[in-house]
Amino acid sequence: MAIPHSASISFNPPRAQKGISQITKTCLPSIATVATTHKPSITLDLSLSTNASKLQDSLTKDCTLTEERIHIKHAQNVADVRHVVNKVGGDPSERLALVDAIQRLGIDYCFREEIEAFLKRQFLDVRNTDILKQHDLFTVSLCFRLLRQEGYHVSADVFGNFKDKEANFDAKLRKDTRGLMGLYEASQLRIEGEDILEEAANFSSQLLSLAMELLDHHQARIVKKTLEHPYRKSLARSTIKNFTRDFDDINGYKSTLQELANMEFNMVQTVHQQELFQVSKWWKDLGMAKELKLTRDQPLKWHMWPMAALTDPSLSEQRIDLTKPISLIYLIDDIFDVYGTLDELTLFTEAVNRWDTAATEELPRYMKICFKELYDITNEIGSKVYAKHGYNPAELLQKTWASLCNAFLVEARWFASGHIPKTEEYLNIGIVSSGIPVVLVHMFFLLGDAATKESANLVNENPGIITSIATLLRLWDDLGSAEDEEQDGHDGSYVKCYMEEHEGSSIESARQHITELISETWKQLNKECLSPNPFSATFTRASLNLARMVPMMYSYDENHRLPDLEEHIKSRIFDGASI
Repeated sequence: MAIPHSASISFNPPRAQKGISQITKTCLPSIATVATTHKPSITLDLSLSTNASKLQDSLTKDCTLTEERIHIKHAQNVADVRHVVNKVGGDPSERLALVDAIQRLGIDYCFREEIEAFLKRQFLDVRNTDILKQHDLFTVSLCFRLLRQEGYHVSADVFGNFKDKEANFDAKLRKDTRGLMGLYEASQLRIEGEDILEEAANFSSQLLSLAMELLDHHQARIVKKTLEHPYRKSLARSTIKNFTRDFDDINGYKSTLQELANMEFNMVQTVHQQELFQVSKWWKDLGMAKELKLTRDQPLKWHMWPMAALTDPSLSEQRIDLTKPISLIYLIDDIFDVYGTLDELTLFTEAVNRWDTAATEELPRYMKICFKELYDITNEIGSKVYAKHGYNPAELLQKTWASLCNAFLVEARWFASGHIPKTEEYLNIGIVSSGIPVVLVHMFFLLGDAATKESANLVNENPGIITSIATLLRLWDDLGSAEDEEQDGHDGSYVKCYMEEHEGSSIESARQHITELISETWKQLNKECLSPNPFSATFTRASLNLARMVPMMYSYDENHRLPDLEEHIKSRIFDGASI
């Protein structure tokens, strides 16, 4: 299974205390409260065991502002930024920079209508006029990126203006560090066949890499971060602090933007802390960690996926609900990878395909418990979706679980027989066993994107947006597998399949091939996100965020740790009250 078996991250909740319910009652209903005291900064490693009592105390102390005062302050901050948005003049470069800043600060959901309206007007101007010919490389790159991010199919030919007579990018651009950074960012939205953006990516990355040696420390650090974490492929909330430190003021509006960003950061952080109490209590009550003595007792880490995907604070319930099937994916993966015999796994898979609790009678106790929880959670989510949106997706959810277990079983049989499949066969099964189809189908229904059987069929056969993200996860998993958590599992590897299929190839060449496949898969995903798109903007954004989360889950260091994930967890859950 490709949702990773990385090192252990656990979160041990205290028993439900009065403080939690009091927080819920006295603070914002969906955004909770604003931290006014310093939250505990907890040193993390990947065997994290948090001091939940400290977090409980912090939550209780933080609830010092009344609900009314919080609402008033938040509404005033939003109004101040909205005034800025409406005040910015006719110069599109200034407004583009403002939209970019709002998005990078993670407050764009507060101004979705204003941003959509402005970008729609900007797209019409770009399509119907030569307006971009009047602007420099940075502005053209920024406009292109923001419009592509919004789903508009802007032609990459807009960059032709920056080529010389030999059809190469103009050598004069090598001195334009800001423009090259914008060009590199824009090139990350390329789709298949856009050679000019391929050239742009190579041209800008090479020159920026060389420029770092000549820039001062501050500028070199910004360039390095851009090359390592381009906006398109990074979680916005993981880069907020760096952006806050580095971004240029926009006509004196920086403090106004930052004040709202600080408030939003802390409100959202408190929401996530409360979610973790609920998720951890659910997992503890489930009892599967004790039943199996799992090496992956990690509700904190599992909740990172929904936190990354669903960034709107109002989607707290959906994040909690989505964590449940994600935790079961990990659990079932452990059963197939570590605990079950092939005969037991076959019977378990048959039970899931039949969706019949009676079919588990001959299975070990832990498999019976797992199937019952799978059965109950699927029906619970189906009923909840029906109550809210008028359609019960339980049958389609069950189908995704059957597909997952069937794929797990194929991989288990490969391992048992010593069979090494061809790379294409391996990847086709790996897309399903990644767990991504299960996650995205559940998310699709939890977001209320299907009110009828016809609309539900959008996710019935793993559309391109799902298969692209699943491919990314599978390939990143195999890139990181050599540095994984030393788990005694039965996972295969694309690297092994590639080397078997290409006699004489090295591990390095196999890994390079995977890196190229990841780049090609991003092109496919970029295309899936362009309009017309059958999915809602909310689902598309959330799916893209899952893809952005993948590298963080697999970027192991030499100590088998995930430093980027550690830092992200510290920032999102435990760090103090300011960004």
